[in-house]
Amino acid sequence: MNKIEHIGIAVKELNASNTLFEKLLGVPHYKKEEVESEGVKTSFFQAGPNKIELLEATNPESPIAKFLEKKGEGIHHIAFDVADIHAEIARLKSEGFILINEIPKKGADNKLVVFLHPKATNGVLIELCQEIRSEV
Repeated sequence: MNKIEHIGIAVKELNASNTLFEKLLGVPHYKKEEVESEGVKTSFFQAGPNKIELLEATNPESPIAKFLEKKGEGIHHIAFDVADIHAEIARLKSEGFILINEIPKKGADNKLVVFLHPKATNGVLIELCQEIRSEV
């Protein structure tokens, strides 16, 4: 794993949270995006070398809606940047980690993503991210 790619924060209302984080970080969000397959709207902030992703549910069945119902607003996941997501999946499976999805899927911010189950990572949802590279 290369670095922490971003920290995901579940929020009830994206626009209000954007205003709060703009005041907190002193910078505006640089990108808003909807990921229909996950039932989520996202907003990204760059704070120095770090990124924060705010996540708002777009339907009551989405993972974010279920998280908010159980735990309320707060840190949802920590994402790590990886050079080869398929190699990391194989490595982590061989180490006994449980993956929520073993096949990478398209996530926000031009990334392929997989998630490790929090039961295997001390209660923290871990996301692995690899930049989608266009084949030339």
